Amino acid sequence: MNEQPAWLRDPLSLFDVKGKVAVVTGASGAFGALAAQVLAGAGARLVLAAGKRSELDAVATDCVALGAEVETVNLRPDSEAHCRDIVETATRKFGGIDILLVASGMNDVALINDLTPERFLRVMDANVTQSWLMARAAAAQMRAAGSGGRIILTSSARGLLGHPAGYTAYCASKAAVDGITKALGCELGPSGITVNAIAPTVFRSPLTAWMFGDDEKAVATRKGFLARVPIGRLGEPEDLAGPLLFLASKASAFYTGHILYADGGYTAG
Repeated sequence: MNEQPAWLRDPLSLFDVKGKVAVVTGASGAFGALAAQVLAGAGARLVLAAGKRSELDAVATDCVALGAEVETVNLRPDSEAHCRDIVETATRKFGGIDILLVASGMNDVALINDLTPERFLRVMDANVTQSWLMARAAAAQMRAAGSGGRIILTSSARGLLGHPAGYTAYCASKAAVDGITKALGCELGPSGITVNAIAPTVFRSPLTAWMFGDDEKAVATRKGFLARVPIGRLGEPEDLAGPLLFLASKASAFYTGHILYADGGYTAG
């Protein structure tokens, strides 16, 4: 009888990120903070970057309470120099980067006649240019180390679908993130670096808490949205934890250039 491979004797080891070095930008935001805590609980060592110092420190404290080693960088990935500083912090503190999650970004909701070019470009910079800059900096370090890595960008169901209520900047930016994901997946694959994106729809967070309420506006909004969601509910934080660990671990080693929709089937119909 042939000896079974180690992963088959322990399939959950495919999702193991213990000791891995994970950089999370936008760590003070809803998804970034959640992702940081998920990775902390899974045993990763963390470099957390964000522009809001007090909120960044609060997330770091939560991650330390989960047993993680944590280093913070009070920077956004909004310039080549800042991205380089974030990567150099990870290299200096932990010896390199295994996982990058770009969770930084923004939205600016306005109908096209009310959305100025400056506001449009600000969304594109935050969501597209900063994702590209941060992936570029991390990929250089991963290539130099020669051990591969995982780059995870943050897209949205709106990268695939339009929206009637003033989402031209956001939809365009997330479609561009999808394009970066696919192109970099092709470019970096030979170096053992996978590039994928997680694309949520509405999930519970401080920003969306009102949609989970019982007032008339919340109920009407939720009813209209759920008519398009086959699973029939809004997303919960734990609905993002599994996809994140999959994309961050060797379980996804054969996946690159992929957009993983965490949307309850919203984009399927």
